[in-house]
Amino acid sequence: MVHDSTDDPDDRARKALRTAATDAPPEGLAAPDVDPAAAGGDDEDEALLPDILEESGAVGEEPLATGHEAIERAVRLAPTSPGVYRMLSANADVLYVGKAKNVKKRLSNYARQSAPQPARILRMIAATVTVEIVSTNTETEALLLEANLIKQLRPRFNVQLRDDKSFPYILITGDHWAPQILKHRGAQTRPGRYFGPFASAGAVNRTITALQRAFLIRSCTDSFFESRSRPCLLYQIRRCAGPCTREIDFPGYTTLVREATDFLSGKSHAVKQELAGEMEKAAGELEFETAALYRDRLAALSAIQSQQGINPRTVEEADVFAVHQEGGFFCVEVFFFRTGQNWGNRAYFPRAEKTYTPEEVLGSFLAQFYDDKPPPKNILLSHEIEESELLANALSIKAGHKVEVATPKRGEKKELVAHALTNAREALGRKLADTATQSRLLDAIAATLSLPHSPKRIEVYDNSHIQGTNAVGAMIVAGPDGFVKNQYRKFNIKSEGITPGDDFAMMREVLERRFKRLINPPEDAAGKENNKAKDDDFPQWPDLVIIDGGRGQLNAVREIFTNLGLTQVSLMSVAKGPDRDAGRETLFMPEREAIKLEPRDPVLYFIQRLRDEAHRFVIGSHRKLRKKDIREAGLQEIPGIGPSRKRALLHHFGTLKEIERASIADLGKVPGVSAESARRIFDYFHPQPG
Repeated sequence: MVHDSTDDPDDRARKALRTAATDAPPEGLAAPDVDPAAAGGDDEDEALLPDILEESGAVGEEPLATGHEAIERAVRLAPTSPGVYRMLSANADVLYVGKAKNVKKRLSNYARQSAPQPARILRMIAATVTVEIVSTNTETEALLLEANLIKQLRPRFNVQLRDDKSFPYILITGDHWAPQILKHRGAQTRPGRYFGPFASAGAVNRTITALQRAFLIRSCTDSFFESRSRPCLLYQIRRCAGPCTREIDFPGYTTLVREATDFLSGKSHAVKQELAGEMEKAAGELEFETAALYRDRLAALSAIQSQQGINPRTVEEADVFAVHQEGGFFCVEVFFFRTGQNWGNRAYFPRAEKTYTPEEVLGSFLAQFYDDKPPPKNILLSHEIEESELLANALSIKAGHKVEVATPKRGEKKELVAHALTNAREALGRKLADTATQSRLLDAIAATLSLPHSPKRIEVYDNSHIQGTNAVGAMIVAGPDGFVKNQYRKFNIKSEGITPGDDFAMMREVLERRFKRLINPPEDAAGKENNKAKDDDFPQWPDLVIIDGGRGQLNAVREIFTNLGLTQVSLMSVAKGPDRDAGRETLFMPEREAIKLEPRDPVLYFIQRLRDEAHRFVIGSHRKLRKKDIREAGLQEIPGIGPSRKRALLHHFGTLKEIERASIADLGKVPGVSAESARRIFDYFHPQPG
């Protein structure tokens, strides 16, 4: 979908040149823009399988009778108009949210004791002690309200859409004479043209990179653009036309932007024909370098279309949904087609009892999916859902244009659905296989460490600082589905009495804050934590805690656990091997001899992965904190850098961020900055944390 009106994009020029991994870009590299609405990281968290809801035995007659009585009381007061009803348990937890054209009639179906009901419904009735009702003007309003409440309240007996995130868009800005191309998430408030949604940040990044090769549109920030006195490296590698230093005039750059906009708007054939004509014209005039440039641009456009896979001929704008069920789990695969182009796909694993049919899961999934997303003109489904007409009416009202919901039986649309169904089947198969492998690793670590059972939640802690400054602790979490990134936490060290560099004291603060909150959750956070627990289907208490260090660190943490009364949590520390060699680590547990595993033991490799992920996360958190302080302090704290050198640096690079990104060689080119000063400046911005 195209709209008129970014996580930080990759350092594209550095990737293109495949230079060595370093925090400093090559000379003159344009800084990619950071869209504040998109500052969430480029990594797409992998969707996790939900826990299978355990089915209890037969429902007792007494609780079932109590539930029927509660529903019968609600029936007497229920309206005969459309509305939404919520079934609540004795703890006031919402068990189920439903809608009806006639609420009284729908609740009466639950109240009839003689009516045959599935076991899932009987368990829900038995747990119900009260029913709340909200009347609506129309059944369409009831559908939209039901979807919104399910997403907010996460009722146990409803189908739940999980891993629901906003989708990234491509934005070509409209508030500058030389428009910029960038990735965007969130509210579309900045003037410009929005193209999307794309299924993932990776798909957007790949498309932007190819578009830069094809249309030479700038990706740098406006501040970087205004400060340039010579073209950046992207111009040298033919990824930008260089409007910052007028290497291209305004009409020429406007033509490039128009061509890019036309391509993203679905006019790819016309754009390619135009470029091919210009290439032939240049070749005919013996302008072979110009012809080669057009050839490379055409190749970049072909690369975009080849990456997109299926590009339908007769479907201009549609979302394609296919659902597959296997092993008690469901997978819903979604493909996005806009302007006749395939803009990616994503797999979802909704939480639903296995007694639900695929049609029921898909119907509930769709209403929740479009609760906060604009629907396209066409929605194609693999299964016929019961209320497709009602859903189409609701989405049409919400979108302001006609939305058609259909289950195609023949033709290209049928082929698109079949392709999505194949992907859903394969995605669920891969997920089940990965989960089985992870489960075997957890069973193996339980056997190796003599744990009472296979751990469902493992927490790993680490901290980072530079001589006690910008101290931060971090916790990463792993479980049966691998790393659970929405459970990661960072802890800014707050205690003023901690001696700089005292790792024991820092770890004590982190663990006390973490577990005191678990033992006595704040009243204002209790509800949020409960909702999060329901949302994630994931335990909040760890079965195993891992820390980085030897026997001394282990004993210190053990003392903290004893003071907090934590006896049910297993504890382990991981000490690095001689010369910090991976594969020669030693494992320590309370009241046990040190454990040494073979270098190729899968359990040791798994523990290394856990430790390295914690280290990666805490280092990243520390660097963000330090960079924030550096930006606030400016260049004031760098020893030996006086006012004249500061002015020279700012005049040369334009902004503090570009000084921070510069290499030692770039810094040494600034007038008045010696090699020693360049090294000092670089080391200040790129310290090695402990």
